[in-house]
Amino acid sequence: MKLLSVVIPCYNSQDYMRNCIESLLPGAEDVELIIVNDGSYDKTAEIADNYARKYPTIVKAIHQPNGGHGEAVNTGIKHATGTYFKVVDSDDWVDIRAYLEIIKTLSEFVEENKSVDMLISNFVYEKEGAKYKKVMKYDDVLPEDVVFTWDDMKDFRKGQYLMMHSIIYRTQLLKDSGLELPKHTFYVDNLYVYLPLAHVENIYYLNVDFYRYFIGREDQSVNESVMIRRIDQQIKVNRLMIEQIDLKTIHNSKLRQYMMHQLEIVTVISSILLIRSGTRENLNKKKELMKYIKERDEVLYHNIRYGWMGHLINLPGRFGRSISVGAYKVSQKLVGFN
Repeated sequence: MKLLSVVIPCYNSQDYMRNCIESLLPGAEDVELIIVNDGSYDKTAEIADNYARKYPTIVKAIHQPNGGHGEAVNTGIKHATGTYFKVVDSDDWVDIRAYLEIIKTLSEFVEENKSVDMLISNFVYEKEGAKYKKVMKYDDVLPEDVVFTWDDMKDFRKGQYLMMHSIIYRTQLLKDSGLELPKHTFYVDNLYVYLPLAHVENIYYLNVDFYRYFIGREDQSVNESVMIRRIDQQIKVNRLMIEQIDLKTIHNSKLRQYMMHQLEIVTVISSILLIRSGTRENLNKKKELMKYIKERDEVLYHNIRYGWMGHLINLPGRFGRSISVGAYKVSQKLVGFN
């Protein structure tokens, strides 16, 4: 059995997937790299097959009709044989020194029979043209180099949350959780992080800058103008997060508090993008989203509507909306996200 399975979802990724794969090959026989060619029509399939032939004990190439990022991750989970599981997008890469430290740590878990459901590490926003690279770190809220539970965590700061880039899950936990991401849907990384959390008990934080998250392509799904065009996809994921986990069933108060925090952030992003679009139709969608949340869960609605970020996105009138967008722009610079 492999130590770590890494799925690399690829869709027309010929121009950058090699950089991603090469950064992961130093894991050698401890890892399996599952390249999922998701219906590409460029040379992605050929490149994937070449790597599989060159490294037959490390690389698997899987070809499937286009189903979107979520379906590629689903395929990776189904074929994974490693004890732990990681998603690395084809335009991103990993820091090799941190990667080897990750593998060493995972190996110790297995050798010492430690029960660890989720390993968290840092990631770096590799934003094209930016002089300063923002690092998303968690050393101020998580214990370091020790197995811990939700009760041992401090409160996350505003704007600080777990993303797909920061998480390695235990593979069997993902399979047992029944996680299945929707097809042909963008922004499912929010679901990938959020839905399995209810099954996580034991956690480990390794304070290394492992994942390099590239931001800069004009066609990238997290490009703001692209996100506004696809706002219905963002709202769909926002709703699925609310529908698929009833927070009242989460008995651990710290976990429930964190999941509420993550929902609040995703809802604020949805709302700001709807405001940012400037259209009457999307302003109505924002009202509909808040109405939906209120009907689903009064406590969740109260936290989202009347928390600090909730006040920010619900300032009245055109002037209030301009303040909301201005605060969002400041957050972009401080946090580094798109």
